[in-house]
Amino acid sequence: MAWKENFRDYVRRAGPQGEPTAGILLLANGPSLGEELPRLIEAGEHLTHDVLAVNYFAEDERFTVVRPEYYVLSDPTFFRRRCDWERVERLYRTLNERVDWPMTLYVQYYNPDRFDYRAALPNPKIRIVPFHSQVYRGFPSLEFACYRRGWGSGNFGSVIQCGEFVALHLGYKELHLYGVDHTFFDGMCVDERNRLCLRRTYFYDAEPQLKPLQLTSVEPPQPYTVHSYLAEKCELFRGHEVLARYAASLGARIVNHTACSLIDAYERAE
Repeated sequence: MAWKENFRDYVRRAGPQGEPTAGILLLANGPSLGEELPRLIEAGEHLTHDVLAVNYFAEDERFTVVRPEYYVLSDPTFFRRRCDWERVERLYRTLNERVDWPMTLYVQYYNPDRFDYRAALPNPKIRIVPFHSQVYRGFPSLEFACYRRGWGSGNFGSVIQCGEFVALHLGYKELHLYGVDHTFFDGMCVDERNRLCLRRTYFYDAEPQLKPLQLTSVEPPQPYTVHSYLAEKCELFRGHEVLARYAASLGARIVNHTACSLIDAYERAE
């Protein structure tokens, strides 16, 4: 952190958006959210809880209905003008045009390309707050003490984990997860060119598409091998176990409402 970032706790300095509710809904982009979101809206859960959304949720027509207080972008795709940049630019235009309520956008502090988020998002309703992206690799006895100071992150491999870390750091005591299918192995195959492919689905996609998997955190982007992909997912599921223990140390609960989810670290909703 001393080399790449710093030790300032930007998330806690900025604080929550408005007067926080007791619980917060965290909306991941798994395909199950397509079924869960209408039920949440019909029950008015978005009115009684604060909401955190991630990645391309703003492109859904219900974005302005849910009106999330918080939004998280953590993938290098969002600050590197390379993979899917046209789609990223479209997302920034959408956020600029559609957000007419106070919203905090959390982005990675680590930004080697010096991408100017404020230039891309001049909307004054959007507050931009950086979060640290270094994963803790030290003595286990000091891990949670570092987290409480903002030294570290939930950057274990999924943007929703960064959202969980932010929500815990803001003081929320009940985190309710939706759309966290984490079915990362459905349709996994290797094509005739030895490329690892996956049938990727998100709740906003009409049809799942079989696509080669690219690691975008390196330059230039590299294709995943089966080994590297499985190793990354092992780290991701380890991260959920870490976040579950960290939440318990804070007296908080993380509740998984996604029936088909592969995550086994959190309590399941009845």
